[in-house]
Amino acid sequence: MAKVILFGEHSVVYGHPAVAVPLHNLHMTATVRPAAVVTAPSTLNCLDWHGPLDAAPAQLASVVEAVKVATGFAGHPDTGLHVTTQADFPPERGLGSSAAAAGAVIQAVLDAYGVPASPQQLFDLTQEAERIAHGHPSGLDALTTASLAPVYFRDGAGTALDMNLTAWIVIADSGAQGSTRETVGDVRRGYETSPEQVGALLDQLGAIAEGAAEDLRTGDVSALGEKMNDAHRLLAELGVSDDRLDAMTGAARDAGAVGAKLTGGGRGGCIIALARTGDDAARIAGSLTDAGASGTWIYAPHLEKAAP
Repeated sequence: MAKVILFGEHSVVYGHPAVAVPLHNLHMTATVRPAAVVTAPSTLNCLDWHGPLDAAPAQLASVVEAVKVATGFAGHPDTGLHVTTQADFPPERGLGSSAAAAGAVIQAVLDAYGVPASPQQLFDLTQEAERIAHGHPSGLDALTTASLAPVYFRDGAGTALDMNLTAWIVIADSGAQGSTRETVGDVRRGYETSPEQVGALLDQLGAIAEGAAEDLRTGDVSALGEKMNDAHRLLAELGVSDDRLDAMTGAARDAGAVGAKLTGGGRGGCIIALARTGDDAARIAGSLTDAGASGTWIYAPHLEKAAP
């Protein structure tokens, strides 16, 4: 499934906490069908690509690697498979598409061969595939896209977070692809060049994430919204926002959002906005569409929690 990072983008790489939420209404599925001839080249049908697995474009590297690590774990060759993925959300938007696809493919491969794996083993395999896509992933995407609950993540480990928030999260796609690898690399270079200045920004983002975890537990919508606005400002100072993301977060606030920020790596991708009511969320989503968003989704975690 998809995910959004509520707080902790970039700072999580430096040992600070992050808070992320799985979006159970946006699914990623994968099917794996063994070919009649085991030695036949494996094929992949993913996004706009349909062809031999070993000829897939670079953007599908984590999916290709997912097949390899899963077949290796299962003790089978990575040939003779027909792999298909399907998603309700676009790739390269900070919604965890790469990790979700890798995790879904790994599970589908293991299911095809009847090989069980523990949650920890599935996480480790997904992380191995994700290193191909992102170089040094924190593990947050791999964990959250497979989680049933919000995740509090720090130092490579995550725990389920009790969220008692009566609010709506609006997700809006800027229409531009983001690049986590690029922005993470740029922040790292900035940190190496100006460790005190950049380190102070990362520390502030970490403190915001820590406080936000408590706001989620207590359901303090106002405090959470203020932290979202503060986090976006700090991320912009880090250089990972852009004019489009700034304009969209401004449009969300003008439409009544309690808070709004970019989510994910930045410089493209999505923003998230917090709404007090379903009507507010619908109005904010409409305003974001008017502001140029190529797609919007609304997620209400408290309604899902109340569902039987």
